[in-house]
Parts: sequence; structure tokens; C-alpha cells
Amino acid sequence: MSQPVASSSPRSPRSPRALLTLFLVSLVLLAGPSCVPGGERAAGVPDSKAAATGPGPFGAYLGYGSEGVRRISGLDGWLGPATPRVGHAYLPGDRWFNIEGAPSDLEHWAQWRRARADRLFVLNVPMFERTEAHLPDREVRGLLHKGADGAYDEHFRKLARRLVSVGLPDTVLVVGWEMNGVTYTHRCGPDPEAWKAYWRRIVGAMRSVPGQRFRFEFAPNRGRDAVPWTSCYPGDRYVDVIGMDAYDQPRGMSFAQQASEPYGLDAHVRFARAHGKPIAYPEWGLFRNGDNPAYVRGMLDWFARHRPLYQTISDYCPHGVWRCTRNPRSSEVYRSLLTGPFE
Repeated sequence: MSQPVASSSPRSPRSPRALLTLFLVSLVLLAGPSCVPGGERAAGVPDSKAAATGPGPFGAYLGYGSEGVRRISGLDGWLGPATPRVGHAYLPGDRWFNIEGAPSDLEHWAQWRRARADRLFVLNVPMFERTEAHLPDREVRGLLHKGADGAYDEHFRKLARRLVSVGLPDTVLVVGWEMNGVTYTHRCGPDPEAWKAYWRRIVGAMRSVPGQRFRFEFAPNRGRDAVPWTSCYPGDRYVDVIGMDAYDQPRGMSFAQQASEPYGLDAHVRFARAHGKPIAYPEWGLFRNGDNPAYVRGMLDWFARHRPLYQTISDYCPHGVWRCTRNPRSSEVYRSLLTGPFE
């Protein structure tokens, strides 16, 4: 948006009222770019694109490896006037070697991140190897105590050094996501106090590495799940962002119910506000209710209203809207709202 330039010509004297009017109009014009829906100036993006991103900075999880990086350009082309600015990836949770940042696709993400100053890279970090091995609670409890005692600190220092060395020192790190559920070895339920102590060890280890500017995101599942996610919160000193993974489930639950349920979307926003933290949505998408455009509209309206740091849809079947062809009605709603104007 062009900004007014004050005239230096002595041929156009103005009355005090005219000068006041000009001053007020100038303030409105100068403030304009920062009033983009989503609450954030879209630096480096043409105004037509900034106006189209009503739900705020967004992106998608588009698959493992360098292929996920390449697919962002395809998503960008499909959306047209709306530009995805958030890249989202996961570290493999099979062995410590990979959790330490061994995958070569980190270099691809670093190149993508450096190409534009307004981009954000989000990385999910498992807290243990064998992260989906479905270990019994007794074994998980023992691992959590070892982590709380510092047994795994060096793995996370290595990851921090790796991210800094490749040019990703400002990554948002989603550590131990969906800890209130039962899917992952890094679940909180077997011993919440040990889980919180282990999280604090991880954050301390990674923050000790020179050059890092990481933000650490606490991201439970929406709803209570196995344990209340509030019982897993490790403390404000060790959390920078409070996220939530929120899929369209269970079957038959409306969006309004997903918002108002115990430990749901409303509770998430209230909790983050009480702790002075921004919110985010690293995973969201369709699920148990099939091709559900009302859910997609509900989520995008929610983002526009509550202005998260970012949101990334899980864009694969059954959750997605671009790569998954099972959801044509939801796909149309997603695309039309993002390419706006957002209404």
C-alpha cells in the first residue's frame, strides 16, 4: 500500500482542521498492512496475497523427506493468490541417530526457509526412539525417569547443534506431541511428573547450544484423551507456544461440540491466554466424519478469530484437501476461503 508523502510546496497552505484530518488519514493508511486478518503483517508478500490469508500464517504437512519440500510449490500453485509460509516436518522416531537430526532433508528445509524471511519451519521431535512401538506403561515409566535424570540430554544437544549448523536456528520444535494420548512412547500418562521433568531437561539441553533461537511447542490432542493434557504442562519457563492437534472426530461430533468439550478448542485458547502464550495448530484435518466442509469452515473461521502463530493441515488421506481426492467439498471450501476475500 502506498503511503502519503507530505507536500513541501509553499503554494498549498492548510488550515489546522485540514492538517488534523490529513494526519488522521495518514495514520489509517500507515496502519493498513498490519490490519490483515490473522493479526500479522505479511512481510514480503504482495497486499493481494496478504488479504487472502485470513486464517493467518499457514502451511501443510506434505510428506516425509525432500519430497515434502517440493510439494509446497505444488500447494502454492493450487491455491493461487494465497501463499503457504509454514513448512512442517517430522523427525523419524525409530533410532536416536535420526532423532539427532541425521535425515538429509533438513538441508532441503533450510534452503526453503532461507529463501524468504517470512517463512516458518516447524519440526516435530520425538522424545524417545521406538516412538510408535506401543511399549507397556511400566517400560515407558522407566524411560521417563531416565530422561528426567539426564540420560538422553546429549541426543538433544546434538539435534540442536545440527539445526543450527544447517541454518535452522529459529525452528519451532513440537516436542513429544499428543502426549495425552496412548499412541506414542513419549506419552505422559504413565508418569506425568517424570514427563514434565524430562521435557524440562530436553529444553534446557537444546537451549544450551550457542546460536539457537528455538521455540518449544507443547501440543496435545484435542480433548481429554487418556489423561487431561493440562496435567502434562511442564511450566511457562519451558514452553514458548501452546499448540493443539485437532482432527474432525469422533463421528457425529459437530464443530461447536469440538470447541466446547472438556479440554477442547475453547479450553486450549483460554489456557494459552492465561499463560501468556501464543497458540498454534500443527495438525488438523478431516477424519471420522468424512468430507465435511462445515468442519473445514469452522476451523478456518476459528483461526481467523483466534490468530494462531501458524496452522498446518495434515494433507494426506483421510485428512487432507489437496493431495487427498476423497474430500472434494471440503477441498473447495478450503481453497475458496484461503484465496478469499475471507468472509
